[in-house]
Amino acid sequence: MTALTTGGHNLNYQIIDLTPPWIETPDTILFHHGVGANWRCWLGWAAALQDRYRLVAFDLPGHGQSQPGDDGITIGAMVDDLIALADTVDCAKFHLVGESIGGTVALQTAIDHPDRLLSLTVSNGGHVGGSIQNLDFWHDLIGGKGMGAWSDRMMEERFFHGALSGEADAWYRAQQASADPGTVLALLATLVGADLSADLPGITAPTLLLHPDSSPFIPVPAMADLYALMTNAQLRIFPHARHGLPFSHAADCSQTLRQFLDELS
Repeated sequence: MTALTTGGHNLNYQIIDLTPPWIETPDTILFHHGVGANWRCWLGWAAALQDRYRLVAFDLPGHGQSQPGDDGITIGAMVDDLIALADTVDCAKFHLVGESIGGTVALQTAIDHPDRLLSLTVSNGGHVGGSIQNLDFWHDLIGGKGMGAWSDRMMEERFFHGALSGEADAWYRAQQASADPGTVLALLATLVGADLSADLPGITAPTLLLHPDSSPFIPVPAMADLYALMTNAQLRIFPHARHGLPFSHAADCSQTLRQFLDELS
């Protein structure tokens, strides 16, 4: 891992570049995870992409190996972090993939920096924070019983029973439990206050929307509303999936992205 200091945030990031030497300048895919996860949640996507693309992923502040930030956690600050990371890894233009709040940040990045994106992919992400459901338990569980109890509850919201192997379940559960509680609640607050609706029709980047059929946080009609506001988007709904779609269905999601990118090129 390599560290990047940007403003009040210290981000640990990883570059995976296994492209063959005859691809002299491979396009970069930059991944932004959601609350409670870390960069390793994307490893299941690598097999479908790493022969053609350089992959860059990072830990949000207060997650994985990134320390909690000194500055406030806002959508705008996270967009700034993304652009700073892209500059650090020498990437003027890139494909951007974001899940959950990372999808919201990805949408805002497409709005604020349209010249930087080759394409945009949003998985189980929302554009109107006020429409996100089933969030009331976060404060009570984190404040009253701690991050372990919050993680246990979140596993029920993210995955159907049996969707993960025992090892993968234990790993994801532990990552959530180790996230910084103050950062998690700050991310919740900034997400609930977001509303990108007015600016979405102006996004011109080719966009892929990936969504589970059973997210307890963002119902399918909310994603359909996002799709309706986009001018250059494709939508794929995955059956029998909850909010942890990018992890539980990594192979299907990454293959869908690869087909999308192949069609663009």
